[in-house]
Amino acid sequence: MASFPKLPARAAYLHLANPSRRNALSLTVIRDLTSQLRQHLTSPSTGHLLTLPTFQPSLLREIESGQNQQYRWLIDASEWHRQRNGLPNVLVLRSEGPVFSSGHNLKEVASMNQEECKTLFDACAELMSLIRRSPVVVVSAVQGLATAAGAQLALTCDIAIARGSTQFQLPGMTIGLPCTSPSTAVSRRLPRSLAYRMFATAQPVRADRLAGAVDTDFVDSDETWEARIEATVNQLVSMPGQPQAFGKWAFWTQAGIGTGGTGGDGYEEAVRWTSTAMAMHARGGEAKEGIVAFLDKRMPEWTT
Repeated sequence: MASFPKLPARAAYLHLANPSRRNALSLTVIRDLTSQLRQHLTSPSTGHLLTLPTFQPSLLREIESGQNQQYRWLIDASEWHRQRNGLPNVLVLRSEGPVFSSGHNLKEVASMNQEECKTLFDACAELMSLIRRSPVVVVSAVQGLATAAGAQLALTCDIAIARGSTQFQLPGMTIGLPCTSPSTAVSRRLPRSLAYRMFATAQPVRADRLAGAVDTDFVDSDETWEARIEATVNQLVSMPGQPQAFGKWAFWTQAGIGTGGTGGDGYEEAVRWTSTAMAMHARGGEAKEGIVAFLDKRMPEWTT
């Protein structure tokens, strides 16, 4: 573990550990983050992974009536304590170096066949969905550029904290590999017009232009950024975990009522669908040329 500031009791870090590669989300890194997250969400007493149920309004009646005992820990404080005793109530996702995450490792993507690409993007979708279904609040501490899947990772977390000058970017269109999967998080946290402009133009946007999606209040230096993280985590751990978890489930469930979707804001369905689209993009001719040109540090020669 890097020398991150000490967290209070009932909080723990998720460490994105790939600083020599600009914290790229290789398959190994994605699986490591998923493993860390599962460890913090697995009951020491039962060995069961405790995640929020699907964001379906109909589940409330089942849970309320006792028909669904699987989620008793979500509404019963004593059962929460029994099953989650010793586990954190807040998780803080951090990385080291000047870049929070540069997204997928393009050298790795270029070397993969269609099935391997699908495995990579499916693993990424699983990680993002697990963060969304985490019963404890996940905070992303974004110290530098968050690009492509790195932006998705930062904005999939419940709360993102960054300095105002920190840039978020969806650069995939410049290499013929549109950031379709990253757009699932960005388009749900930002106004659609801004999200699509980022998607289509690949231009970076400063965090202080993403008000509401990224917490930049009074954050203009490393010191105030760290202080903001500390204050947010301290506030969160001062609150009881069970109501926070049930509240998170209720919030995203009500957000989807009346939309005709599969539940919540449709994020999980969207991220599964876009993982397939990304794998298809990655093996297309323009994406292959764009990735090779990027790695060779030359301008791509587009066919279309």
